[in-house]
Amino acid sequence: MTHTIEAEGLTLSYGSTKALDGVDLTVPAGTVLGVLGPNGAGKTTAVRVLSTLLRADAGSARVAGFDVRTQPQEVRRRIGLTGQYASVDEDLTGAQNVAMIGRLLGMSRPAAKARAAELLAGFSLSDAADRSAKTYSGGMRRRLDLAASLVGRPQVLFLDEPTTGLDPRSRTEVWDVVRRLVTDGTSVLLTTQYLEEADELADDIVVFDTGRVVAHGTSDELKHRTGAQTLTVRPRDRADTPTVLAVLEQVTGATPALDGHGTASVPVRNEALLGTVLDLLTTQGVGLSELAVRLPSLDEVFLALTGHATQSDTPEKEAVA
Repeated sequence: MTHTIEAEGLTLSYGSTKALDGVDLTVPAGTVLGVLGPNGAGKTTAVRVLSTLLRADAGSARVAGFDVRTQPQEVRRRIGLTGQYASVDEDLTGAQNVAMIGRLLGMSRPAAKARAAELLAGFSLSDAADRSAKTYSGGMRRRLDLAASLVGRPQVLFLDEPTTGLDPRSRTEVWDVVRRLVTDGTSVLLTTQYLEEADELADDIVVFDTGRVVAHGTSDELKHRTGAQTLTVRPRDRADTPTVLAVLEQVTGATPALDGHGTASVPVRNEALLGTVLDLLTTQGVGLSELAVRLPSLDEVFLALTGHATQSDTPEKEAVA
């Protein structure tokens, strides 16, 4: 399988602080790698090294087939980068913002204008093309920023927490854009603190903590790794709740929890227990509104892997973001 990003043993220190501590990453062509971690975990530092903005103290990395240390110009010709905050010129129109990037990349004026119009149409911004960017909503600015990063038709796109601060609707708009890009063959490295975002977009996930990769796998693989599944049961008739609780405890040997909606839940190691529970409840005439085995959320997985939540209380230092 062809990889558009390959990094091995990346190390970078700021004084006594190790921002990266032997990081290995691979991104197969045409896929999304989600990089999870709290503030200060090393996500943004890794992006800056891979996009040639920082030089690692040790280790190696190739992006789109070129060495980031010895061939930085070749790497830059093949990548796009969108940082944590939309970097648009508010005094320019949307079309002018995108066309300006084209001119900086060496396009002729007509070619830059044509590429800007094409991208703005693709990002549903044509109606706002001649409006000043200062009038754009947060979601529109983020889409404009993404459009600008694609002017050069990059093989690899780095998205560093692209939906930070956006409302749910704007976040969904950005997700739709990312899916279209991947469908068209772009490889994406996406850093995020939103576990739902990684669940929605990433083909593969790495978890960063204190400058290291502490876990790697698909969303389902990471969820299965904790071994914590939850069996949930809600009877059709609340009067059957005591029977449900008794059956769950009998089958699992654990005391089930009961929420305010009448749903009982208990951790299980084996989803096959669901069939046993169903048989026993059916035998006792208990009708069910819900019966399911749920994998843990990525939030729960992250907590199990690192011992803390994704939202760190430690102020983020720009150098080691």
